[in-house]
Amino acid sequence: MTQISETSENLEDLHARAMAAAGYIHSVARIQPKLGLILGSGLGDFAESVQDATVIPYSEIPNFPISTVAGHSGQLVLGRIGDIPVAVMQGRVHAYEGYSMKQVTFPTRVLGLLGVERLIITNAAGGINPGYGQGAIVALADHINLTGTNALIGPNEPRFGDRFFDMTHAYSPAFRKLAIEEASKQGWKLEEGVYVAVLGPSYETPAEIRAFRILGGDLVGMSTVHEVIAARHMGIEILGLSIVTNMAAGVLDQPINHEEVMETGKRIAGQFTSLLTALIPQLVTQPATS
Repeated sequence: MTQISETSENLEDLHARAMAAAGYIHSVARIQPKLGLILGSGLGDFAESVQDATVIPYSEIPNFPISTVAGHSGQLVLGRIGDIPVAVMQGRVHAYEGYSMKQVTFPTRVLGLLGVERLIITNAAGGINPGYGQGAIVALADHINLTGTNALIGPNEPRFGDRFFDMTHAYSPAFRKLAIEEASKQGWKLEEGVYVAVLGPSYETPAEIRAFRILGGDLVGMSTVHEVIAARHMGIEILGLSIVTNMAAGVLDQPINHEEVMETGKRIAGQFTSLLTALIPQLVTQPATS
């Protein structure tokens, strides 16, 4: 099992470890994915839509961090959605589990080395914007990093990307437009919003949520942003989708719990799957912008 420690990172080259993980995956599943998906809490059922699937537990992949949170199955599913070869992460790791940010973003690095150029990153989020209902699906237009750190702190690895890079379009406007149009075709409205990232694992206080709203945040969660930073470092284009699995502290007069997050994810699974299944071929054929 991967140790939750910085020591192994200091002893081995990050690129070499990611290459070893990618090489193992290629040896098990002879497929070069064009698109990757990272599935957040309660959203792992989408992986069942993958055809001709090869399933690899994270514990079998060299150097891969292992999920410890309920609702994150901890396995990589490779196969096809229609004619599109995909790599689907059924669960992720978080910094609040004790992993470093380099470990949190390690799977994103591996997806890039597998050949992924387009990535859908999903999460379960608390709704700050009172206009969102519980169960709403929101396309991320931007984010605010309030975790107090950055996954790229330390020496730059030029084989992944440049030291300094643009984050103006961290989330592809073209991908977001396609997603909004597809949702409309299916008869519902895909919202847009700004995601606020915090470390967790405690949920936020009502005062914090009021502050986040003043800053321009519509959603809050404990993932995604550092994966986006690492992906953009590698030139990967991103569609971000949040599921409002609960309203944030103070929005409703009721406590927040992880069981509610899981239940909401299950409830919208059909809508979520229908959107992604129709959208994935469109994202792959969309001309690259970065």
